[in-house]
Amino acid sequence: MFEKKRLSKEAVDAALAKAERYRLLNEPSEAESICRDVLDVDPASAAARVMLLLSLTDQFGAESGDAFAAARALVPQLADDYQRAYYAGIIFERWGKALFHRHSHGSGAAVHHWLTEAMKKYEAAEALRKPGDDDALLRWNACARMLERHPELAASHQAGVEGPITSE
Repeated sequence: MFEKKRLSKEAVDAALAKAERYRLLNEPSEAESICRDVLDVDPASAAARVMLLLSLTDQFGAESGDAFAAARALVPQLADDYQRAYYAGIIFERWGKALFHRHSHGSGAAVHHWLTEAMKKYEAAEALRKPGDDDALLRWNACARMLERHPELAASHQAGVEGPITSE
């Protein structure tokens, strides 16, 4: 294996800006790598931890359960109860949507499960939010609209159709 080169502490802010750019360019593995470099020199960086979590969720469509497990493992390390609830919701929502797209709108029970789990997390975050921070409400509404647009997801969930409800 290769020994990774260590980022200087002075480069952390610029590196995080690059990671955000890579996410916007749809290159989440590049962003993930940068975040890991930042955390190597600044393990307490909340911004790097959140960006890493988001970079991992950006990779859910690549059919890798590893990204799901890695993102979930970051949740307990987040700064407060609001962030833990909100970002757990992000993970569940993006996992559900990845299943939806990966299986050509199949696995309705699993998609429904993950979206409703995300909505529960967003409701928990809503109760903890600061005034003016309605991000959790916006995400809850996005999940609700997806479920409304695809009633087959609820139908398959109610019919007990099994789907991949794990992190596989």
